[in-house]
Amino acid sequence: MIVTVVVAGEVGFWLVLAAGLAARYLLGLRRLGAALLLGLPLVDLVVVGATVLDLRHGATASATHGLAAAYVGFTAAYGHSLVRWADARAAHRFAGGPKPPGAPKYGRARAVHEWRIFGRTLLGAAVTVALIAAMILLAGDSDRSDALTAWYLRMAWVTGVSLVVAASYTVFPKQPR
Repeated sequence: MIVTVVVAGEVGFWLVLAAGLAARYLLGLRRLGAALLLGLPLVDLVVVGATVLDLRHGATASATHGLAAAYVGFTAAYGHSLVRWADARAAHRFAGGPKPPGAPKYGRARAVHEWRIFGRTLLGAAVTVALIAAMILLAGDSDRSDALTAWYLRMAWVTGVSLVVAASYTVFPKQPR
């Protein structure tokens, strides 16, 4: 059931985002578009709520419960920048806005960009770990929550890879050819 909720949450996120941008730029309903975009966190609340209810009703925690926590954690960390990215592209394509700049490719600017990504990744991992810790407490039984502890290591790996990438662009900055 939780896999279905996470997949529905991901699909729901993109549908609400598309509806908000369509209302804003295709229909000219800026307030409705803004309301829909502000409603994106509700999708996360549904995913968290379903996960908590599942655990509270005696389900044994599985990797999919951890996936739900990771989905919410990384949506919280990356969601705002993703909405800004999509909004800038929709404004350019449908409302004659300026072409949005791409990510920097070289030197210090690229290193700064990668450190921002690392910061978002660190935040996403921290939210995920906090949610997993709360799920373990909610389960109240270590036998029912063993599968969740593996997510601590997964989040450490994800954060570590992001750290290595950011550090590599700092120590070995890419130069134009």
